[in-house]
Amino acid sequence: MRIDLNLRQLEAFVQVAACGSFRQAAARLGQSQPALSRFIRQAEQTLGARLFDRDTRRVEITAAGRELLPIAQRILRDFDDALSDFGEFMAGRSGQVAMAMLPSAGVALVPRAVAAFSRQHPQVSYLLREAPADALAALVEQGQVDFGISVRPAPRQRLQYRHLQDDPFVLLCRRDDPLAAQASVSWSVFTTRPCIVSAAQSSIRPVTDAVFLRQRTPVRPVLEYPSVAASGALVAAGVGITALPRLALELVDMSQLAAIPLQRPYMTRPIGIVTRIGRTLPPVARAFMACLTVDTATRAGASTLP
Repeated sequence: MRIDLNLRQLEAFVQVAACGSFRQAAARLGQSQPALSRFIRQAEQTLGARLFDRDTRRVEITAAGRELLPIAQRILRDFDDALSDFGEFMAGRSGQVAMAMLPSAGVALVPRAVAAFSRQHPQVSYLLREAPADALAALVEQGQVDFGISVRPAPRQRLQYRHLQDDPFVLLCRRDDPLAAQASVSWSVFTTRPCIVSAAQSSIRPVTDAVFLRQRTPVRPVLEYPSVAASGALVAAGVGITALPRLALELVDMSQLAAIPLQRPYMTRPIGIVTRIGRTLPPVARAFMACLTVDTATRAGASTLP
């Protein structure tokens, strides 16, 4: 049987039971005594039971009231706890952050931001997915993640991009290569040396292809590598040289390698936050994005110090 008691009726009942007085309970609740009496009367009518025996001198809880009291207290306590939990959620201090990221961003940008955010909000959980740029954009569009950390996406009707930082390209070569002694290297070096390039679906490939198209002498790659880590191993083995954005170096074993700034032209890969237009993000996702933005800006500022 469904019993329709509302929270105000339960609160009135609990306070009268605690105070043993309608007048004191009304004062504690900031209500008039007639309004409080009406709540108790409505509750008794709904339950079909008298909750208090009362006369002009005293108020005494009945057996039905004693049975109801712990139930009412538990309901009010659970309701307060639930509202408190919801308040934590709305403040961005609880919930789950679901994000997709490029492999390089997953190593270079995300861990420190997660660590900082977790120290402030230990109740937050994380769902992290790693994907190349096109697959990442699809995850964001389909709502499988709240946002992505990626390059600027191709024009899509449902995606928007918020810039975090520019990721400059460097030449990756062996430490014993004469190129390693140079302060910077022109992209034209790839026309004279064996060159290895990233897979077609990589966010790196559009940048390198665009630069190579500008070269007067065509660049003919000798190998297409499947992953950034593999590119480092191939360069270390002496197969060739390659161009990588600086963040991607976090994925490479640099013990035998050197990274030299690439100039003429100076090229960067834009890295930012990708979200779906019209999607209302959970407060915790918005709070984490703000933390990530601050952390990335702080890191970028520190890297420019002399």
